[in-house]
Amino acid sequence: MASVEDFSELIAARLQSDASRLGAAWRASANGCARHFIVDDLLPDDLAQDVAQSFPTDGAFWRTLKSFRESKKTFAKLDTLNTVVADITDAFHQPGVLDAIEDITGLERLEADPSLYAGGISLMRQGDFLNPHIDNSHDAEKRRYRRLNLLYYIAPDWVKENGGNLELWDEAVTSPIEITSRYNRLVVMETTRTSWHSVNPVAVDAARCCVSNYYFSRTSPDGVDYHHVTSFMGRPHEHWRRIAGRFDNALRQIIASTLGVTRGKNLRRNV
Repeated sequence: MASVEDFSELIAARLQSDASRLGAAWRASANGCARHFIVDDLLPDDLAQDVAQSFPTDGAFWRTLKSFRESKKTFAKLDTLNTVVADITDAFHQPGVLDAIEDITGLERLEADPSLYAGGISLMRQGDFLNPHIDNSHDAEKRRYRRLNLLYYIAPDWVKENGGNLELWDEAVTSPIEITSRYNRLVVMETTRTSWHSVNPVAVDAARCCVSNYYFSRTSPDGVDYHHVTSFMGRPHEHWRRIAGRFDNALRQIIASTLGVTRGKNLRRNV
C-alpha cells in the first residue's frame, strides 16, 4: 500500500512532467475567473482506485452543512478513518508537492495546512450544491492569507451530466466556466477577494467525493491587507438569495470582527 511519501513523490512527478503546459494554463485562465490549472489522471489508476474504494460514503461522523448557502457533508478528522484517505490528503502537504506548485504558479513561500482548518474531505449527493462564494481570507489564527484551493476528485465514472461540478465565476458573478468533477482529477485554483466559485447541484443518485487542501502565505495576494469571512451569494437567477447573501455576509463579518468567531470547522484532524 502506498505511503504519504509515495503519494507525494508521484504527485510531484506528475506536476513536474507537465509543468510547462500547466503554467501556461494558469496564466491563460479566461473569462475573468480565478487563475487555475487542471491535472487529469493525477495518480496511477490502481492507487486512485484504492483512494476511491477507501473514501467513506456513509457514517455518522460526517458534519452536515445545509442552508440557502449550501448542502453538503464535510469531515476533517482523517486520522480516525482509513489511512489511504489520510495519506493522500497529507501528500499535498509535503515539500516536493509545494515546490512543484510554486514553480507552476509563480507564487512564493506557500505553506500547507496539515491541521486541515479549511481542508478535509467532502461528500455531496443528489440535490446537494454549493452556491457562489469566496472563501474566508485567512487561517484560523488570521496570520496567513488563503492563496490556493487544491481539489482532488475521486468519484469513479463521474461525467458532466451528473452535476456536482466546479464552477468558476467572473467578478460580477454573472458567467461561470464549468469544470467536471472527473475521477482522478486535480484542480488548483487561486483564492483572492474576487475568486467566486461554486458547485452546481448534483443531478444523480450517486456520491460526489472530493479531497480538499488549501495553501496559505504570509503575504496578501494583492499586497493590500484585508480580512473577510466566507461570503455567499445566489446564482444570477436567484434574486432573493443574492439579497439574503448580502445581509448574511455583512452580519457574519460583524460577528467575526467583534467576537473573533469564524465559520471554520469544529472537527479538525489531530496533529
